[in-house]
Amino acid sequence: MTGGDRDRTGGDDRLEDRERMVEGLERRSRVTDGRVLEALETVPRHAFVPPARREQAYSDQPLPIGDDQTISAPHMVGIMTELLDLKPGDEVLEVGTGCGYHAAVTAELVGPENVYSVEYSAELAEHARNRLAEIGDDGVRVRVGDGREGWPEHAPFDAIYLTCATAGVPDALLEQLRPGGRLLAPVGTVSQTLVAIDRRADGSLERSEHGGVRFVRMRG
Repeated sequence: MTGGDRDRTGGDDRLEDRERMVEGLERRSRVTDGRVLEALETVPRHAFVPPARREQAYSDQPLPIGDDQTISAPHMVGIMTELLDLKPGDEVLEVGTGCGYHAAVTAELVGPENVYSVEYSAELAEHARNRLAEIGDDGVRVRVGDGREGWPEHAPFDAIYLTCATAGVPDALLEQLRPGGRLLAPVGTVSQTLVAIDRRADGSLERSEHGGVRFVRMRG
């Protein structure tokens, strides 16, 4: 675990709520990787949810966060994190910071200094930076921009994931994926599928599908 001595409470512990949430995910076999379950239990999801929604923070459902965007359901964050098979020190690009929750879970596994996140909305990006700083994850770098362009200055990445749906995976993101790395994205318009694209050592790409999903559309 990479959490160290950072304050993960967001000013309010609610550890029992997190434990119950994780127990439910484990019981339903929605998430099975122990490291991912520990990360979900560590990160205070309520710190990333608008005050009016905090009573629902540990229910396994997406919630609105403003600007027509949502915080993903805990099981979806867990499934995506598990599929990426992240290791300490992996450099990860997130497209669609939103409230910052998914980035915080990722930071638990790879270290906050290895997480780069791009958000289209300047307002959401600022709120995410503040929330991440409040729980000790100010090492996560968040910039405002078009996620389809990625973050070439810090490429290549060991893993890239999108928290928004795209009709097709942007070429710029594939170009920023290191050999041996994996990109994960909801692909589709009306109907979406969670797609993984692995870059082999020889540079070729391998695609696999991991079930139907429903995400907000990528903006830009």
